[in-house]
Amino acid sequence: MKILGIDPGIATIGFSILETEGNRYNLINCGVITTPAHTPLSDRLCTIFDDLTELIAAYKPDVVAIEELFFNTNLTTGIAVAHGRGVILLACRKSGLAIYEYTPLQVKDAVVGYGRADKKQVMDMVKRLCGLKAAPKPDDAADAVALALCHARSTTSILYKGEDDKSTT
Repeated sequence: MKILGIDPGIATIGFSILETEGNRYNLINCGVITTPAHTPLSDRLCTIFDDLTELIAAYKPDVVAIEELFFNTNLTTGIAVAHGRGVILLACRKSGLAIYEYTPLQVKDAVVGYGRADKKQVMDMVKRLCGLKAAPKPDDAADAVALALCHARSTTSILYKGEDDKSTT
């Protein structure tokens, strides 16, 4: 299975392409899509849609694992991220991909085994599980790898077997 992991945003969107076979993980690529500050929101959203559509066409993933929206304290930033996430979901859906959404707690639990793990623990496990010399940079890309790993580890779980499709397609 080839999984597109996405850490949504508006200025920086993390992505990863992870190929899985059982409990083996091969990180094919990861990085970020960026949009310049002080650019009109509509232009930023268009860039996100176009770049993500190109990425999907190039790597042909089977599914998408995306982080659910999490509001911290800045509502204005949260609204902008929600716009970006909406465009990301649209690009994935228009490409025919099954979409799976995970909370930060679910990602940490699946990758580290502890839902309250700190960032350093998650990055260390991303590095170990993918057999990398260092955790991916920037953090948004590493978060996208963690999302893909979350989906991979969730779908190989005994608990997952026999469940109905939980995607949002």
